[in-house]
Parts: sequence; C-alpha cells; structure tokens
Amino acid sequence: MEYELRDHTADVAVAATGDTLEAVFAAVADGLAAASCDDVPVDVGDRFTVSVTAESREALLFDFLDELIYLRDVREALPVDHRVETIDELGSEGWRLEASAREVPLDEVDAREVKAVTYSEMRLEQTDEGWESYVVFDV
Repeated sequence: MEYELRDHTADVAVAATGDTLEAVFAAVADGLAAASCDDVPVDVGDRFTVSVTAESREALLFDFLDELIYLRDVREALPVDHRVETIDELGSEGWRLEASAREVPLDEVDAREVKAVTYSEMRLEQTDEGWESYVVFDV
C-alpha cells in the first residue's frame, strides 16, 4: 500500500493504492497523517481502535477519515500508523470497518491543521492491480 500527497487548489489531496480494500483505506489514512505532519515520532503513543459503519464503500471511507479527524481534535493526538483489520459488507445495512491507529500527542509533533475530508472528486475503485482512491481534504 502506498499514498502520494498532491496539491489541490487551496486543499490537499491523497492518491492511494492497495492490494486490498483494507490496504487502500489504511493508505489514505496514512496520507491524511502525512498531510498533517512531516515527521512522526516512532516510539510515542498508544494504539486505539476505530469502528465505523456507513451505507456504501465510499461513505465508509469518508466516515472513517472524518472519525480520525474528530478523534484527533477530541483526543488532541494525531492518529498515525493505521491498520484496517476488516471491511465487511452487511447487506442492506451497509458496510462496517474495524481499524486501529497509534495516537501521537499533538504537543509531540509540528502538526498542520487538516480541517475536514470532502466528497469533492472522491474516487474509490477496484482495478486489475487492486484498489485506488483519491480523496481531497480541506486545509
């Protein structure tokens, strides 16, 4: 899995790829962390879990990233080193994600504020090589 930060007008975008849906979700989340901070300490912060449900895969990606931004603000800690354990389709109930991340206290990093995830130009698609995503964040 990998991500690339891209300039986007007054915002920042993350283009990500992964062999699996879980891998591309984790790569986009890592891209969100990279958009927020250049250098992340490797030996600081505890892991925490994240559970999200939504009506579609795209909404699940949006809600996952939105939850990470919310948790950053509430916990005053930057989520990094994302692991998406499972993404399950629940039939008529939508989709569910189970993930974890390491939280680094904001006073340990020089963080830029990423205000929100947007649906603007959001793309999530399966390819012959795996999965690709493109997400724009409001900064």
